[in-house]
Formats: sequence, structure tokens, C-alpha cells
Amino acid sequence: MTQRVDLATVMDRLAIDDLVTGYAVAVDDSDWTAYRALFTRDGRADYSGSGGIEGPAAEVADWLAETMKLFPVRQHLIVNRRISLQDLGGYPGDTATVRADYLNPMRFASGEDFVCGGRYTFALRRTDGGWRLRSVVVEEKWRRM
Repeated sequence: MTQRVDLATVMDRLAIDDLVTGYAVAVDDSDWTAYRALFTRDGRADYSGSGGIEGPAAEVADWLAETMKLFPVRQHLIVNRRISLQDLGGYPGDTATVRADYLNPMRFASGEDFVCGGRYTFALRRTDGGWRLRSVVVEEKWRRM
């Protein structure tokens, strides 16, 4: 690989990392406009692995907006991010996947704590506006109240 390709790969990885962080911040801050903007036009989210719904990102954002009212305090910690960029014979392509673990402490309005953890699988596509989410799949592995 050339230095130019190496630099492009590093820049892609940083942009993808920023997108995943933007996802967590949008959910934690109830910024559903920002949440929708993270996805491609045909983007989908699947929260069925944690008891939620699956569908187009815009519909899921509406569901999250209502559901997250139960948890006025929440914080997504998305860690152990494994980014895989499409490899086109030594050159980065326009798709990527990220597998990342999460720890999600939240608090009900009543003051009770709720904590869950699991894994996200993000599928991404490079667009004219930068990297965007094609899909998000949540696989909850545990929860505690």
C-alpha cells in the first residue's frame, strides 16, 4: 500500500469511529434528528435482540423517542470497536462493518437503576455526505435492575 492509501484508511477509520460515537450521543441526548441523519436513506435499525422493534431508521427513531422517555438518565458506552473496511485489492472500498460491545447504564424516572450490556453490529456505507449507517443490530447479552 502507498502512504496515500494508508492515510485514507486511517481517515476512514476515524470517520467511522466518530459516526459510532455520534450514534451513542444522539440516543443519550434524545437528538432524534441527529439519529436519523446518521443513516442512509434506506437505513434500518433492529432492536429486537433487546426487546424492541426492527424497521426503517426513521420509524425506529420515533419508537426510541417514546421508549427512552422511561429513562431520563442514560449513557451508552460503546467499546471494543472492531472496524472492518471493505478491501478492494489493497484499497479501501465504500462499505464497512463495526462490531462493538456496549454497556448501557440507565435510570428510570422512579430512580431505579437499569443496566444492560451486549453487542452492536453496524453496517456502513460511504456516501457523498460521508460514512452513514446502513443498519444497526443490537444483541443484548445481559441486563440487571
